[in-house]
Amino acid sequence: MSATGTGTGQHVVVIGAGIAGLAAAHRLLERGARVTVLEASERVGGKLLPGEIAGVRVDLGAESMLARRPEAVALAREVGLDGRLQPPATASASIWTRGALRPMPKGHVMGVPGTAAALSGVLSEEGLARIERDADLPRTEVGDDVAVGEYVAGRLGREVVDRLVEPLLGGVYAGDAYRISMRSAVPQLYQAARTHDSLTEAVREIQAKAAANQQTGPVFMGIEGGVGTLPLAVAASVRARGGEIVTGAPVTELRRVGPGTTRDFDHDDSPAGGSGPSRAGAGAADHGDRAAGRGGHHTGWRVVAGDRVRYADAVIVAVPAPVAAALLRAEAPAAAAGLAAVEYASMALITLAYRRADLALPEGSGFLVPPVDGRTIKASTFASQKWGWIADEDPDVVVLRTSVGRYGETEVLGRADGDLVDVSRQDLRAATGLAADPVATRVTRWTDGLPQYPVGHHARVARVREHVAGLPGLAVCGAQYDGVGIPACIASAYAAVDQLGGDLAAVRELTAHPVQSLHGGAGE
Repeated sequence: MSATGTGTGQHVVVIGAGIAGLAAAHRLLERGARVTVLEASERVGGKLLPGEIAGVRVDLGAESMLARRPEAVALAREVGLDGRLQPPATASASIWTRGALRPMPKGHVMGVPGTAAALSGVLSEEGLARIERDADLPRTEVGDDVAVGEYVAGRLGREVVDRLVEPLLGGVYAGDAYRISMRSAVPQLYQAARTHDSLTEAVREIQAKAAANQQTGPVFMGIEGGVGTLPLAVAASVRARGGEIVTGAPVTELRRVGPGTTRDFDHDDSPAGGSGPSRAGAGAADHGDRAAGRGGHHTGWRVVAGDRVRYADAVIVAVPAPVAAALLRAEAPAAAAGLAAVEYASMALITLAYRRADLALPEGSGFLVPPVDGRTIKASTFASQKWGWIADEDPDVVVLRTSVGRYGETEVLGRADGDLVDVSRQDLRAATGLAADPVATRVTRWTDGLPQYPVGHHARVARVREHVAGLPGLAVCGAQYDGVGIPACIASAYAAVDQLGGDLAAVRELTAHPVQSLHGGAGE
């Protein structure tokens, strides 16, 4: 693919101002491009959302980021947040299963143990005995991909999946372990399973390599004031460098223009194909492009948002899969079809504030809840214990949050906010004995918030990217491709920028080796 769209003075439109789109804009400006970011909603940040409860600043979306990958922490430092980066105050967590809060086991890879003893206290004696049979079973071929739950249950028994793998994966994807792709969601386990007869042996090799390659520093990182302040800081940096960010600007049409297409680069027709906008209005929209001398013989993109038409040398589409599918349908129908097939899970976060004098919580950052135990909440974070900066905001206030909703669950998310608060309080009381009344509550709903990574996800992503790469000046990024965590989204953004410059190495690496998103303890 020819390099286009990232050189000095080239105009790039980024569609979507979540962390992926903002990271792409930030990187583009570093490379000398002129950047316009178009965001459909009235705010930037996507699933990263800062807020407050009872006068205490909190996150109402994702609350931590993987620090063992460089992208998120490095970007935070680049935009002036270095002094506000904070690791969790406690790394311990629990799992609420079989009627009790039990310490989260160590010595496992996303819930898959290297030995049966690693899960002692969480599994029944029968479940532990089933793990021991792994060494005697014939090899299980994983093929091109396999569901995490299916493979692990076949090797170690369903109890491992139901009591530990499921809640850990569910905390990342809000998904179903028996559907989630091992190749895409737990890539290191998939690679190890391909070369070992025993799954527990494969896990022990992963652990040995990790020990030999010991990384220092925290696994996860937060930000004082909330991870939700990261996109705000990136947006401020983008604007300070001359980038334009327009909110309340949903893009309704994306078309190639110039030689080889049916449209000239500066052609002014209406989004609906009727009478075009006035020459004055359209001229204002694309004045910068014509002023740079890039007129009717230039190949680029026509972007329609509201009554405004913009022309760009290149476009990065950084929006959720259904929106991306609609935008790409005209120019990249095969890519659009792949994106339209991506399914999403919805969830809600219930944030509760209590008077410190009214409660005594167990130690640790919170707990996970296996679906097999039949509870409504899937996790709870003791935010004031997990993050020192939340505790310091008001020493007399304790903040907790719970999460509800998994892939395929619709009934619970149809309940009123008050009902979600009530059921959260009921489960918290059963788990911890907390009977006090909260002084404040907030319910934050994330409808279609988490893309699902079913078996074959990697192949679908590869096909989408192959079709997109056939259109010069077009790239895609976001949570639906290479991982749902913050570093994964930023990595995909940087790869998209490289692609516009003609360098496909990062895109190929991510497609072949997606970023594993780990669970940050509880309630992520």
